[in-house]
Amino acid sequence: MAKLACDIIDTPAVMAAKSHLRNGRPLVIAPSTNNGLSGNAENIGKLLNRKNYYFVPFRQDNPITKPRSIVFDSEYIIKTIKLALDREQISPILL
Repeated sequence: MAKLACDIIDTPAVMAAKSHLRNGRPLVIAPSTNNGLSGNAENIGKLLNRKNYYFVPFRQDNPITKPRSIVFDSEYIIKTIKLALDREQISPILL
């Protein structure tokens, strides 16, 4: 997410994602990170405000042992993809 948010294209995966976006297609992101509620929160915010980025809803992973960690909810993947194809962000994003 940080590389996408900062337009750093230095790996095949990020290049493929940017190519996909350049062609006007939606990019679905399912975040799972240990710093989603700290250092990576800024990058998530940047991507949420960009065209063609769609997020699978996520929640706090374990508030006691990992207070800044987030994990996506796999039950929402298909619904998120379907809505992204219609250019809609599933809501709510934060569960």
